[in-house]
Amino acid sequence: MKNAKSRVAVIIPLYNHINAIADVVQRVKKNGYTVVVVDDCSTDGSYENVQKINDIVLLHHEQNRGKGAAIITGLSYLNKDYDWAVTIDADGQHFPEEIDLLISRVSNDKKCIVIGNRLDLSGPNVTWKSSFGRLFSNFWVRLSGGPGIQDSQSGFRMYPVRETLDLHVVSRRFEFEIEVLVRAKRSGFTFIEAGISVFYPPVDERISHFKPFHDFMRNSRIFSMLIIERIFRMKNQNNSTDSK
Repeated sequence: MKNAKSRVAVIIPLYNHINAIADVVQRVKKNGYTVVVVDDCSTDGSYENVQKINDIVLLHHEQNRGKGAAIITGLSYLNKDYDWAVTIDADGQHFPEEIDLLISRVSNDKKCIVIGNRLDLSGPNVTWKSSFGRLFSNFWVRLSGGPGIQDSQSGFRMYPVRETLDLHVVSRRFEFEIEVLVRAKRSGFTFIEAGISVFYPPVDERISHFKPFHDFMRNSRIFSMLIIERIFRMKNQNNSTDSK
């Protein structure tokens, strides 16, 4: 993709990752990309820490609204001046040095999402919940009418800015990253997976905001909604075919 760095910005959704966020930001900056940090009302000093970093865009939610809401805030900010946005988690799990891998997979097709596929989830610090959660999510994304991909839970992605906003995704927390895939598939998007590295610190050092019960229920609701929508879409298509 020509003139990539002038057309791509990097969104970092932030919520309580004070120990990792400065390093992630500085490593993204080193690669020459515009950095947009969206703080989702952090309470651990992360926001104040990022305020000390020069030459970035720092947006802030006065109330905690969720990861999806932070991504939408970032996309909305970029809408006028940028074509593409890379999202990367603030916890240091992803390698900012691999942003170019995602960009290299994009053509000029604006209806395309590139997903960083975490190639190795077999390390000693990877919990069974991470491995099982990815398989579980992949299955239900496909059943909901989404793409058949290997890593539907990856937060390291590249989105076309305007086209993603036009999908009108309703989810605002972790399930945003599920719903956006299904709605993009229904809208004729293509999907490309790029193999990426991943770093998992020891479990006792890891900060995770995933709440198993609450997030499972949210995911169940969004999958149920998407599957019901798919059933009605298929029924309407069949009725339309029968009427011809």
